[in-house]
Amino acid sequence: MANTQVRQQARWARGTRLLKNALAELSEAFAAQRLQLAAKAAVAAGVAFLIAPHMPGAAANYPYYAPLGALVAMYHNVAGSVKQGLQALTGLALGIGLAVVLVSVTDPSPLTVAVFMGIGVLLGGLPRIGSGSDWIPTAALLVLLVGGSNPDDFSFGYLLQMGVGVAVGIAVNFLLWPPLHLKAAAASLDDLRRALGQQLTDMGKALKEEWPPEHEAWSKRSDELAEAARSVRHLVKEADASRRANPRRKLHPRDVDLDYRNLRELERVTFHIQDMTDVLSDVIWVSDAPYAVPVQDSEPLADAMTATGELLRSFSDSDEPTQRERFRAAREAVEACMAATASREPTGDAVPASESILLSLHRILRAVRPAD
Repeated sequence: MANTQVRQQARWARGTRLLKNALAELSEAFAAQRLQLAAKAAVAAGVAFLIAPHMPGAAANYPYYAPLGALVAMYHNVAGSVKQGLQALTGLALGIGLAVVLVSVTDPSPLTVAVFMGIGVLLGGLPRIGSGSDWIPTAALLVLLVGGSNPDDFSFGYLLQMGVGVAVGIAVNFLLWPPLHLKAAAASLDDLRRALGQQLTDMGKALKEEWPPEHEAWSKRSDELAEAARSVRHLVKEADASRRANPRRKLHPRDVDLDYRNLRELERVTFHIQDMTDVLSDVIWVSDAPYAVPVQDSEPLADAMTATGELLRSFSDSDEPTQRERFRAAREAVEACMAATASREPTGDAVPASESILLSLHRILRAVRPAD
């Protein structure tokens, strides 16, 4: 009976976890940014299909490729739309040229198609062709399969309609609320600062608890902090890319160069805090660790870590005078701890880990030092 209840509870927990993950994925799929992109893609495809029948000559016979081109060019920033659209057209032109060469040299056969498709994949490795690489063999096959006995007309219509669609897609993305991702980057920098500050204050608390400490969640966050730093770098890059060719950038000025400087500083801070986390975890839980934190160092070291953590957490919600005051408090706490460890008499065989932690704290303060 007990085993049945345990299995039922496990299934219930697993089902609840799967449901939460599914809801999170569904929420992300229908996020405002995604809905905006979908709406613009729909508008672009409709406009492209409206224009397509008015193309000259044989191109009017292939109107469905215009909305396809609009979708190909639709990206979550304007610069990305231009880049992706041009890469696709480059790949199409190369693929069409490859098919024309094949038709002019020999009749299509399993062997010749295989050879030319292989050449198309090789051409896809050309530098800076990006997403256009997939279109080279695709365009070549379409010319051979759909073009039939009149590949020239199809090639002309295919390329022209795709070009019109790409142009419409870029225009729609440019004119209809071109996205800026500045707020997400700024928020992610603040969140990372707070997370790093929380990590330091949690480790400071652990140093004052009876060992092994009751709270140990901080010891398992090293990989999470590294992943958070990578995510912030991605968002800052996205913010930078969203500004390019974006007419709204003048209405929302932001110093992205400063964001990159702050990001580099926080990446250095993340590295040092990861190192401190590993060192302190080994000191507490690894019995044969070759280093230790002397008992008399625990309190001043905890104060230094807590003061530095409070400094990091203050950047997003405090004014400049408060930040400078907290920087001075953190620096004084680190200097006081350095003085305490310098006057300590060496005890035991284990190497004191305090110096390593203090060095990391000193480097963190140097990375986040306010401008003079």
